[in-house]
Amino acid sequence: MMQTKWARWMSLLSAKQLLGLAILVLYLLIALMAPILMTHDPWEINRTERGLVARLQPPSSQHFLGTTHMGRDVFSPLVIGTRATLLVGIVAAFCVTLIGTNVGLISGYFGGWVDEVIMRVVDIAYSIPFVPFIIILVTLLEPSLWNIILGIVLLFWRSPTRVIRSQVLTLKTRPFVKAARVAGAGDLRIIYTQIAPNILPLAFLYMTISVGWAVVTETSVSFLGLGDPLVISWGQMLNLAFLSGAVRHAWWWIVPPGISIILIVVAMFMIGEASEEYANPRLKSR
Repeated sequence: MMQTKWARWMSLLSAKQLLGLAILVLYLLIALMAPILMTHDPWEINRTERGLVARLQPPSSQHFLGTTHMGRDVFSPLVIGTRATLLVGIVAAFCVTLIGTNVGLISGYFGGWVDEVIMRVVDIAYSIPFVPFIIILVTLLEPSLWNIILGIVLLFWRSPTRVIRSQVLTLKTRPFVKAARVAGAGDLRIIYTQIAPNILPLAFLYMTISVGWAVVTETSVSFLGLGDPLVISWGQMLNLAFLSGAVRHAWWWIVPPGISIILIVVAMFMIGEASEEYANPRLKSR
């Protein structure tokens, strides 16, 4: 049964979606092999043969992506920064999807006052500006990746909750749910054995979207100088480049992390399309 579902999902993958999967796998491999791929210590101040600080050196055989205004290598932070970016993206997306899916299942299935209370909380969450909330939270606590993840989870669960709840409202009236209830199945058994499997493709779609949003959020917060100063990330690289005034002339410092952020976000949206087409195969023929 699982092999049949896997084969069906793979058959729905287009060239664009396979490209997205390939990009994600590439960055995952870079994150896992970062200590091997790094050519320099990311914090080391490199010097020229004359003993001078190698400030803003363009790409060369010694420094593949040049150096920063402090003489630090750009390639090595780019490689090790993959870990922080993917950590925030994957962990935050998993937590958002897990919470949003379960809350949506409970809200849609039980209805009544339970649904009313949850939907009012969702409305409140939607009324809070996303990035300002993250900035305030990180400022009040302390700059760290885990606090950024916490801020993302506290607000972004609202989107999958609302959509999954709408889907559950339809599914709970289906004959197979009524049959399970007549057979004596309890509420939790019906929710997680009869309804949940039918909304998994939708949940996976929101997980891929959440990865993109989480990566953008971490980059934005780090770019504003509120990221963890002891953890190298792509947003931190852009922040240092901006503060040093090297944005206009040190392209080798700006372009690589910028392109990497774009590629990760685009790849996750490409992968998300496969889940959407699995949930609704008619979309593939359009």
